Amino acid sequence: VQLVESGGGLVQAGGSLRLSCTASGLTWGSYNMAWFRHAPGREREGVSCISRSGSTTSWIDSVKGRFTISRDNAKNTLILHMNSLKPEDTAMYYCAASSTDTYSGGRYLCSSSVAHVDYWGQGTQVTVSS
Repeated sequence: VQLVESGGGLVQAGGSLRLSCTASGLTWGSYNMAWFRHAPGREREGVSCISRSGSTTSWIDSVKGRFTISRDNAKNTLILHMNSLKPEDTAMYYCAASSTDTYSGGRYLCSSSVAHVDYWGQGTQVTVSS
């Protein structure tokens, strides 16, 4: 299995980036997908996840309204649009695949837990300057 991220870089605060993750070697439709990030001195955290069909998404409060996750199931590709970037968004961003669902409010949802990840990408660096 390979998850290959691209699109990271250096951007000024307030700018935008589009991260992509292309998967191979796995049955794409069997996995929820997620983006994680890991900044120096902090724990790796789940940023956003999307269900197998793309119908359900979730994200952490700190990126709400700024980041959008999507997936192209015809191209086995996961996308993260990041707008209004802040210096605190600086981190290595990782694509991840998970076969685990969580259950809440009568619905099955994707998971943004590190413990539920089956496969990781190698990461792409995002640096936001102030």
